[in-house]
Amino acid sequence: MSRMPTYFISHGGGPWPWLSNMRAMLRNLEVSLARMPSELPEKPKAILMVSGHWEEDDFAVMTSPRPGMVYDYSGFPPETYKITYPAPGAPEIAQRTAELIRAAGLPVSLDAKRGFDHGTFAPAVVMYPEADVPVYQVSMMHDYDPARHFALGRALAPLRDEGVLIVGSGLSYHNLRLFGPGAKVPSAAFDAWLEQTMALPGPRRTQALMDWETAPYARTCHAREDHFVPLFTALGAAEEEEAVRVYHDTDLFGGVTASSYKFG
Repeated sequence: MSRMPTYFISHGGGPWPWLSNMRAMLRNLEVSLARMPSELPEKPKAILMVSGHWEEDDFAVMTSPRPGMVYDYSGFPPETYKITYPAPGAPEIAQRTAELIRAAGLPVSLDAKRGFDHGTFAPAVVMYPEADVPVYQVSMMHDYDPARHFALGRALAPLRDEGVLIVGSGLSYHNLRLFGPGAKVPSAAFDAWLEQTMALPGPRRTQALMDWETAPYARTCHAREDHFVPLFTALGAAEEEEAVRVYHDTDLFGGVTASSYKFG
């Protein structure tokens, strides 16, 4: 099979594809996600999502053949807690994934009960609305260690040649206490640093991201880096390859600048 690219996507907020007002605000994001299948060399055998909404003590791998749903948001209309995204899981590929992680000397476990969280099902329903591509997730680790999550990406890299699309799903800006106009300056500065960093050659780019806390307004934009860490894994799986920005907004949620990137 042809080698798949990898992605770091900004996945929006909550169950946004099912809410007309949020879809209007996130129309540029929707366009970028809907375009992703056309950017691939062929239809994936499976999509591996590393979501900013799942973290464990080790790298847990979802193995259910029919994953359920995790409604990990609050304050949305009642109908959004009945959403389903009926994509099948990928238990055999998940086992292969766990073997690769273990072979890299990283801690790993299997999780047969975990369902899709909104960091997975919200972008996936835009990418593949027919839910006709298997989807499974690999968790982050609680420690958010950049080196360990880059190592995870390197371990997963062979899957790209086996028809698996690796997607790090988070947000390039994620501070729930600072949306609106107050987010404008810090998010724009951090996004500009990220764009410059993505243009660096491989080793320098990796090192800059390992030192991401030195970026302008880093801890303002990511008080907890759960939504930034998926970038490390997506890039670790395509460490020497070109980065292309595939989504960019400058007034999201009333003031946020956010971006998504494709690697390879």
